[in-house]
Amino acid sequence: MKTTKASINTFLSLHNIAIAGVSRDPKKFGHLVFKQFREKGYQVFPVNPGTDDIAGIPCFRRVSELPLHVQSLIILTSKRHTKEVVAEAMARGISNIWIQQMSDTPESIELAKMHPVNLITNECILMHLDPVTGIHKFHRSIKKLFGLYPR
Repeated sequence: MKTTKASINTFLSLHNIAIAGVSRDPKKFGHLVFKQFREKGYQVFPVNPGTDDIAGIPCFRRVSELPLHVQSLIILTSKRHTKEVVAEAMARGISNIWIQQMSDTPESIELAKMHPVNLITNECILMHLDPVTGIHKFHRSIKKLFGLYPR
């Protein structure tokens, strides 16, 4: 299953998005993704077992606790937790999963592929969240230049 531009567009078209691995630390990538999605008008449902809220937004301890209408999940956890998060997402019936680069494991990807899910891997979420800025814009340009950008 290869990531395509259409699968990315499908994922980003749903404006209720859960993010597993949101950090309380505003300098960490997990917090930056959370902040960017909120600034772009998405309703974000943070998932972090270690806190009750992130930046004043109620936080869910587990993916299994998410409201049923949330069908998109970005996984930013450490690799040791990714397969467990994918398993919870599958049991919960989530239909769109983005496993961020550096969070993916072969086992978590194989588990997700065993279910009817729009799975995105090997892509940085911030390279696709328009308008792209900063280093992510540069990375996107490089991927396009070398033919590595999803089509």
